[in-house]
Amino acid sequence: MKQQFLALSSLLLCITCSVETKAQQNPAFHIGIKGGASFTKTSTESSALEGKYGFGYQGGIMTRMDIGSLYVQGEALFNKRKTSFDTKDGTSAKLSWNSVDIPIVIGYKLVNTKDFNVRAFAGGVYSYAFKNNLSTSKALQEGFKSFDKSNIGITGGVGVDYKNFTADLRYETGLSSISKEFKSKPHSLTLGIGYFLF
Repeated sequence: MKQQFLALSSLLLCITCSVETKAQQNPAFHIGIKGGASFTKTSTESSALEGKYGFGYQGGIMTRMDIGSLYVQGEALFNKRKTSFDTKDGTSAKLSWNSVDIPIVIGYKLVNTKDFNVRAFAGGVYSYAFKNNLSTSKALQEGFKSFDKSNIGITGGVGVDYKNFTADLRYETGLSSISKEFKSKPHSLTLGIGYFLF
């Protein structure tokens, strides 16, 4: 029993030393900056409206905690989102809004080397919207008058890392409506490029 205890203690000590040595060589916690482009479409249950994708942009900061091949990444991003609608009467409407998004994802490095990684990830997003603008008829403006500022969504995608550079392609869909009148939920495809400062 004593020998088993000593063997187990030695094994735990070796693992601890190995993890500490690796952590000193490659910091487990990283901070960086990120920017990118987004394509947003707003779905609606109204048969009179058909959502179209619009081009927007984003930028902010990101952090990542590495746990072997697993990692947790959090971001704080400013987003400029744009979308449009086609109506049954042949007119179109453009909707734009700003938001601060806080996505938190859990990922796995499918390829995990010192300088190059291939990743897959999924998680949740909290979004606080502000400064919305809708250029359209009065009826639609009334429908989006009660623009819901707080929204929750889910996101997932794939990414690659090369040294301190990182890029990812992700899809995001809203779980709550930005307009209760039209039951409108945003869906976005984003391409982001970032750089870890350390």
